[in-house]
Amino acid sequence: MSTFGTAVWSGGLKDGKGAISTKSGALKDYPYGFASRFEGKPGTNPEELIGAAHAGCFTMALSLILSEAGLTAEKMETQADVTLVKQDDGFAITKVHLTLKAKIPGADDAKFQELAAKAKAGCPVSKLLKAEITLDAKLV
Repeated sequence: MSTFGTAVWSGGLKDGKGAISTKSGALKDYPYGFASRFEGKPGTNPEELIGAAHAGCFTMALSLILSEAGLTAEKMETQADVTLVKQDDGFAITKVHLTLKAKIPGADDAKFQELAAKAKAGCPVSKLLKAEITLDAKLV
């Protein structure tokens, strides 16, 4: 499987404007720039998109692992908080913290924690990132 995303940029770092698109069309010329990345202004940024991708990938991986264990989630909600830090040589994503709330009939907490940790380690986006990845998983 192969897919892609695109970015178009015009201007300098602080005054420039960009647009991000995905092959699927889920994002089509969606704006991003310095203000949306560092100043909390409207638009998206790469870290937010990585967070969404990581949350989606991890949750799907856990769904597979749950089914292999004979369990099916009624509902899972995952948030991936991405930490971007200024370092001597620029910026780096140093940490992703996954927060999962899940309703899984028949699951006990010990087994759930084991399966969630397995999904965190096996998720392709987790494998891609060199950042520290932490997880808080709660059955609700």
